Amino acid sequence: MFKIVEKQHLNPTVAKMVVSAPLIAKKAEPGQFIIFRTKEDSERVPLTIADYDREAGTITIIYQIVGASTMELDTLEAGDYIHDFVGPLGIPSHTDGLKKVAVVGGGVGCAIAFPIAKKLHHLGCEVHSIVGFRNKDLVILEDEFKQNSDKLCMMTDDGSYGTKGLVTNALEELIKEGNQYDEVIAIGPLIMMKFVCQLTKKYDIKTVVSMNPIMVDGTGMCGGCRLTVGGETKFACVDGPDFDGHLVDFDEAMKRGTMYKEFEAHQREASCNLFKKEVK
Repeated sequence: MFKIVEKQHLNPTVAKMVVSAPLIAKKAEPGQFIIFRTKEDSERVPLTIADYDREAGTITIIYQIVGASTMELDTLEAGDYIHDFVGPLGIPSHTDGLKKVAVVGGGVGCAIAFPIAKKLHHLGCEVHSIVGFRNKDLVILEDEFKQNSDKLCMMTDDGSYGTKGLVTNALEELIKEGNQYDEVIAIGPLIMMKFVCQLTKKYDIKTVVSMNPIMVDGTGMCGGCRLTVGGETKFACVDGPDFDGHLVDFDEAMKRGTMYKEFEAHQREASCNLFKKEVK
C-alpha cells in the first residue's frame, strides 16, 4: 500500500498526486514510468513519472481523468492509499552531453516533458521549452517550466493565453532565429509529435519522442504498445518509451490507437454510473 501525501487538481480534467514510494524515488529518472492499481481488483495502468524527490521519498504522477481507471484513482484523496505502485520501469530519457535542447510538450504530455526539462536544466544544458494547450483553462506546470527553462514559449490554440498558434509555429520560429539545437524532445498527442518530427526532419535536427500514450500493460506482454520504428517492430514499454521520432510510423500508431475507443467509452460510462450509485 502506498500513501498519497498530496493531491491537487491542476485543471478541470487533470490532477496531480504525490505518492510516498521511497524505493522508486531512489532510482527514478526522467522518462520512466510506474504501474498502479487503485484497488486489489483494479486494472493495471502505466503512468509516466512527472517528478520525484529522493530525499522525501516521493513520486509525483499527473493524470488526465478520461477513463474508468483514472476516474477510480481520482476518488482517492491525500491520506488514502494506492494498492499497487510499481517502478521505475522503462528506459530513462537520454540527457548526457546535450548542450542546447528544445523541449516540446502538448497538453497533459507536458507532465512528462517537465522532468526532462528539469534534469537538463540542472545539468547546465540550455533549455528552450515550448508548451501548448487548447486554451487557458487547460494550462498546467507553467511556473515549473519557467523555473527550469532558459526560454519558455506558451502557446494556446485559441489565443486565450500566451501566443495563439501551434507548438510547431513557435519551434520553427526559434529555429529560424538561428537556434541550433542538439536535439528536440517532443511529448504529447501522437498527431502533435508527428508534425514536430516533420518539421525537424526538414531542418535535419535529431528528434526524440515519447510513445507513452500508446502503453497499456507496461510489460510488453499485451502487445498494445507495439509500433514500427525504422521498419522494425518495437514495444513502447520495454524498448522505450523514447524513440527516434524520424523513424516512428505515426500513422500506424494513430490507427491502432482508435481500435478500443468504443470499449473505453463503454467502460467510462459504466464507471460513471457506478460512482453515481456510490455517492447516493
